[in-house]
Amino acid sequence: MNDIIREIEAEQLKENVSDFRVGDTVKVYGKIKEGNRERIQVFEGTVLKIQGGSNRATFTVRKVSNGVGVEKTWPMHSPNVEKVEVVRRGKVRRAKLNYLRQRVGKKAKVKEVVR
Repeated sequence: MNDIIREIEAEQLKENVSDFRVGDTVKVYGKIKEGNRERIQVFEGTVLKIQGGSNRATFTVRKVSNGVGVEKTWPMHSPNVEKVEVVRRGKVRRAKLNYLRQRVGKKAKVKEVVR
């Protein structure tokens, strides 16, 4: 039974998943349907966490818009996610950055990796 499930999940995986980590600032190009039209909307923010595995993997991105924190969770292998573009690499020592929710302004920044 598990082999059948693994085969079905393997078919649903994307070939080109971009390499990003927790703490990175990313641009997520998401498809949005409005009536019969489809457009792409960009959501730019910091990756708070990456969860799951296989085709169930998700990642959460947080940004501050007009003084209000907005978080969106995206499935990594969803056809509604066009692409994920890394803007800056972040240097963090945590797997999940939930503490950023209570921070405002410069305290909410993540250090950039210098390469």
